[in-house]
Amino acid sequence: MPRMSHDSTYPAIADLKARARARLPRFVWEYLDSGTGTERARHAGPAALQEVEMMPSILHGEFAPDLTTTLFGRNMALPFGIGPVGMSGLIWPDAEGHLARAAAKADMPYTLSTVAAQTPEDVAPHLGAHGWFQLYPPRDEGIRRDMLERAKASGFSVLVLTVDVPVASRRERQTRSGLTQPPRLTPRLMAQVAMRPAWAMGMAQRGMPRMRMIDKYAGDTSGLPSTAHAGYLLRTSPDAAYLDWLRAHWDGPLVVKGVLDPADLPMLEAAGVDAVWISNHGGRQFDGAPASARQLPLMRAATDLPLIFDGGITGGLDILRAIALGASFVMMARPWHYALAALGPEGLDHLVRILTADMTANMGQLGARSLPDLPARLISRV
Repeated sequence: MPRMSHDSTYPAIADLKARARARLPRFVWEYLDSGTGTERARHAGPAALQEVEMMPSILHGEFAPDLTTTLFGRNMALPFGIGPVGMSGLIWPDAEGHLARAAAKADMPYTLSTVAAQTPEDVAPHLGAHGWFQLYPPRDEGIRRDMLERAKASGFSVLVLTVDVPVASRRERQTRSGLTQPPRLTPRLMAQVAMRPAWAMGMAQRGMPRMRMIDKYAGDTSGLPSTAHAGYLLRTSPDAAYLDWLRAHWDGPLVVKGVLDPADLPMLEAAGVDAVWISNHGGRQFDGAPASARQLPLMRAATDLPLIFDGGITGGLDILRAIALGASFVMMARPWHYALAALGPEGLDHLVRILTADMTANMGQLGARSLPDLPARLISRV
């Protein structure tokens, strides 16, 4: 399909989402798109960002907005990147490889999950200059050391410790779908697969995905609920001493992901973290959590650390809103998978293009020549 057709048919993330839903088996869609509980927190993110108003500008003349930024001492062409999704390979065949290649092409970060369908070694040949590794904290120190060594040897330069999964969440929609880990195609799921030939053909060529990194440590587990998979057999709920251990054993930038409370910031600053990732885990862990956008201004007022933001991005304007509220950088997870499922690998380039175009157009309306100009145009917070 020619690029122009993509631009006219799928000009927004919402269009890619609708197309992805039509191409994925239902159990896969439920895995990607669901939250937990009533999914109040899942929907709170987009709603909170929509409340943020910014004042347009007039008589500012012609200019080309500068979208570049700097994070961890590195120049970034764009202020957004690819966040982690466990078992990306379930969403689309070779998802982790496609995502890594797209990130390298766009010179932006790609974050590989501990519970991905490919290992750090698998992704290494495709990794660009901004490889991030997301760690679900293993209890065993030997496993911990080995994971860090493998990530570093594979070219990942930033370590992201996820701290908002102390226990497995319920994820009722996902549970009702019948998905297990590793995925097992029951007659019920096979009927869904038969209706989605593109997904089925890709999986037939590559085989059903597994958590390849976890396999080395957990052994050949099967038939576990998707909300209590093999990864949970290895995890612990980390404490301050655990974070201190990581800081001592990782010599690159260290990010703590899943922070919403400004009261936690002094402890994280004292531990020597390099950035804080504000996130409610896409509404997948705790349905009573506030939207990330509501906490972002409070977090910015409480620290000078770089703040990475995710939660509810529906387009380029939302990225600008997050930066205006205090974000140093924006990460997205679901939108990249919508794009991949909708259009295959070229969907990722398409998403970069429409986000960039949306940001450029809206910065023109705001008279914002660069990203640091955005907070001055903010007139209404969440």
